[in-house]
Amino acid sequence: MAYAAFRSIGAYIPEKIMTNADFEKIMDTSDEWITKRTGIKERRVAAEDEFPSDMGANAARIAIQRAGIELSDIDMIVCATVTPDYLCMPSTACVLASKLGLRDVQAFDISAACTGFIYALSIAKAFIESGMKKNVLIVGAEKYTSILNYEDRGTAFIFGDGAGAAIISATDKKEEAIVDVKCSSDGDYDHLIMTPGGGSKNPCSPEVVEQKLACIQMKGGETFKLAVKTLTSDVKEMFEKHNLNPEDINHFIPHQANFRIIKAVGEALGLNEDQTVVTVDKYGNTSAASIPMAMNYAYEQGKIKAGDNVLFDAFGAGLTWGSAFFPFSPKK
Repeated sequence: MAYAAFRSIGAYIPEKIMTNADFEKIMDTSDEWITKRTGIKERRVAAEDEFPSDMGANAARIAIQRAGIELSDIDMIVCATVTPDYLCMPSTACVLASKLGLRDVQAFDISAACTGFIYALSIAKAFIESGMKKNVLIVGAEKYTSILNYEDRGTAFIFGDGAGAAIISATDKKEEAIVDVKCSSDGDYDHLIMTPGGGSKNPCSPEVVEQKLACIQMKGGETFKLAVKTLTSDVKEMFEKHNLNPEDINHFIPHQANFRIIKAVGEALGLNEDQTVVTVDKYGNTSAASIPMAMNYAYEQGKIKAGDNVLFDAFGAGLTWGSAFFPFSPKK
């Protein structure tokens, strides 16, 4: 039987930094208010001519190099994004593949918002375990600054840009295998986080542009409560299913949406600060890119090592949510 192993991680961080002080200049807010509310101090902004396919390709190159494989070894690309290069077609994954120099590979996008990277991981795991693929490149890439309304105090300062990537490969060693990936959704809460304009329901028009309906809208208070409850219960189910205890987790890497959410979930699960990876202060909320960017940060800090047990946990628009538990298994 083939197992799926999490071989490598990589990320691309845009150069431009937008601080809370920068927001003080364009809206009625303050560094103190933003920090207290979200834990965010700064976020990255992609260049005008820099898109998710560019950032994703840059992150992918690092992940590929670290995995010790050749470009030609990749037989599938899954890109998680809600800010694709193009609204409908072609997919960002196809554009990304071209930029990597891959011309004959299965490539497609998925849209699961902040849970996108975990959804992509579940797809990679399934394809590998079925025997259909051997090396899958999964990418989370977002240019959220392209869909922000900078007059909306509820969303403008929360989001940032960036990309993360990982190589998931086949292995015959069970001890290297991804243990579990659990994903779910509930469309009854679709109204909590959405971009109401720009799709077929509200096509592009002067009214959509004028009313900024193609920008993200979020009901923060309701989302916060649901996020804490769902993120906690999802991991508790994972713990029960696999007879796990908090001390079995070396690195808890939650979606980087809000420090208060991360802290509340960590405490509810009995996970301490040393176990929890936090980058929301540095990058803000980068949606599908947030978990791989956070994992890459911890990896480059020398904190994540071969054999360490990693726990992902995410919640996003849809609503979607998911968790994953696996040993980090770089190829020796």
